[in-house]
Amino acid sequence: MKIIQEKVKLRAYPRGFHLITDQLVEAIPEIRSINKGMLQVFIQHTSAGLTINENADPTVRKDFESFINDLVPEDYSKFIHTYEGPDDMPAHIKSSIFGSSVQIPIISGKLALGTWQGVYLCEFRDYGGSRSLVLTAFGE
Repeated sequence: MKIIQEKVKLRAYPRGFHLITDQLVEAIPEIRSINKGMLQVFIQHTSAGLTINENADPTVRKDFESFINDLVPEDYSKFIHTYEGPDDMPAHIKSSIFGSSVQIPIISGKLALGTWQGVYLCEFRDYGGSRSLVLTAFGE
């Protein structure tokens, strides 16, 4: 069994949902040597998340942004953790809803994403800065 691990630092993205699939593949080209396996992508932050969804129509990412902002509004009056800005506590909640990792099967050296699937960085802060990911691929 092979185990490959890389740490990736993404550039700063604005608030929103951003496709990062190509960056993941470029960061860990060794997956080409894995016939059957998995790639785990983990984000080392509590105010951003990861998910897999539509990779073709950018309006899907806009709709995600609209919905999650309605679900967890920044002006919720019961938040106590507010000293890092009005977007901070909502970002923590959104991050927990979406999660901090995704797993993708590897088949014949390629990510086994569906035709219309891509990996999103879910940036929930106005100025979240660069984000660090840990990529772990394993298999045979």
